[in-house]
Amino acid sequence: MDELKQAQALYDTLVEFAVTYSFQIVGAIIIFLFGWWVANKIGHVVEKLMVSKKIDVTLSRFTGGICKLVVLGIVIIIALGNVGISVTPLIAALGAVGLGAGLAIQGMLANYAAGFTIIITRPFVVGDTIRVRGVAGVVDQVMLPYTILIDEDNVHIQIPNKLIVGEILHNSAENMLIELEIGVAYSSNVNNVIEVIRHTVEAVDGVSKEKSPAIGVDNFGDSSINFGIRVWAPAVRHFEVRYALNQAIFNALQQNNIDIPFPQREVRMLE
Repeated sequence: MDELKQAQALYDTLVEFAVTYSFQIVGAIIIFLFGWWVANKIGHVVEKLMVSKKIDVTLSRFTGGICKLVVLGIVIIIALGNVGISVTPLIAALGAVGLGAGLAIQGMLANYAAGFTIIITRPFVVGDTIRVRGVAGVVDQVMLPYTILIDEDNVHIQIPNKLIVGEILHNSAENMLIELEIGVAYSSNVNNVIEVIRHTVEAVDGVSKEKSPAIGVDNFGDSSINFGIRVWAPAVRHFEVRYALNQAIFNALQQNNIDIPFPQREVRMLE
């Protein structure tokens, strides 16, 4: 009998709660769902508007996401208030929990802070080719915690943002520099060699047409005059263009009877 009375009391309490707060709960759910939809729409509209104004994609996505979170936060406060829940104690509790969590996840927060710095200062944008901490690739995504690069082998490289901020960063936009060196015999005509190499390099597919190749005598070796060659090529085709350049230059020197000497050493016997 006692158990039946307890069950009846619980049932009466639930019924009373449902009758008293059912409309508020339903209203809060409707407000939250509608607010979620509005927040998504506002975030997308802000992002598209900024992209249409030719603002950086990363900054546009970040701003759109912030607008969405702000609207969603306002909606949650309104929905909780509709049920009769005061948000002031909740905010205080979340603040205390956030302080403890912040101390526990300092490394993650450092990544987020660095990501925010990258998005605001924009040392690079999506599509640029960067090199940092010995890693190079085309920037595919810039997120708050990390940045994703794609190298020539289509490998996705994820770098924590705290390892980028404060480091020496090489940004060559969409292209990367290719540096080559080749030696020819001392009997060769230097001007003729430069012209042959220049004509050959400019004909290779993938070499940048906007930046002229830099070709000249780099140093004088024991057995050869060493020519330095510097050209720009798309980062996603770096090695492909590099190998094509080596083959084309080698073939051109052979066709023009320009010798590529091998190291020689003269040994004299003293009697």
